[in-house]
Amino acid sequence: MKRRQLFAFIGAAVASLLLTLSLSFLPSSNVVAQSNGTVLVSAAASLKDVMEEINTAYKQSNPGATIKYNFGASGALLQQIQQGAPVDVFISAGKRQVDTLEQSGQLVAGTRGVLAKNRLVLIVPKSVTGVTSFFNLTRDNIKKIAIGEPRSVPAGQYAEEVLKKLGIYNKIKAKFVYANNVRQVLAAVEAGNADAGLVYRTDAKISNKVKTVVAADEKYHSPIQYPMGVLKRSKNVNAAKNFIQYLSGEQSQEILKKNGFLLP
Repeated sequence: MKRRQLFAFIGAAVASLLLTLSLSFLPSSNVVAQSNGTVLVSAAASLKDVMEEINTAYKQSNPGATIKYNFGASGALLQQIQQGAPVDVFISAGKRQVDTLEQSGQLVAGTRGVLAKNRLVLIVPKSVTGVTSFFNLTRDNIKKIAIGEPRSVPAGQYAEEVLKKLGIYNKIKAKFVYANNVRQVLAAVEAGNADAGLVYRTDAKISNKVKTVVAADEKYHSPIQYPMGVLKRSKNVNAAKNFIQYLSGEQSQEILKKNGFLLP
């Protein structure tokens, strides 16, 4: 009798072990749920239109996923993250903001990448004539020049760098109208509240109320790129990684290219 009980015990133990091993090779329902969950993305304001288009395409191949965006100035978005905002993915318009997160150990290892690149351009309202270069900004008839706030808006930082390199920064600084993000710069020029402005090429492309005068020489400013990464605080790391991977893929890159962005 004792022998039968012993064999029964051993048999049950082996069966339990085999069941455990077999389950370990099956995909966890929790992992599946995470890969299809909600991803909160904080992204630079200049990405608004293209990211919404990418979201539409992403949902077609990932029907269970939900992407929610928070657009704004890269510096302001960084500040929100540092204050505890529940962000899964951060996409900045400048390297400095993502460097800050990486150096403080807040990014998931191996998730940092570059989404795209851009160019900085000088724009004026369509009705304005006679402005053909950055040096024309020193003229008396150009009274207001819109740029992003350099401390929080990468486009403003790039604008300052260009104007200083050209030697006209101090001559026109009194004309600056500072905006909280690059789309506000575009809106100011569109409305005629500024005689000129410095925005990204992709911003100028979406407006029929402004015209591009000239693109800044890339040697006059820091590289304009959009670094991205997944935050360690993310409650949905697998879904965030999946979205980052999609952004680096061919379909997403084609959408970016169509909208005027340069591929990394």
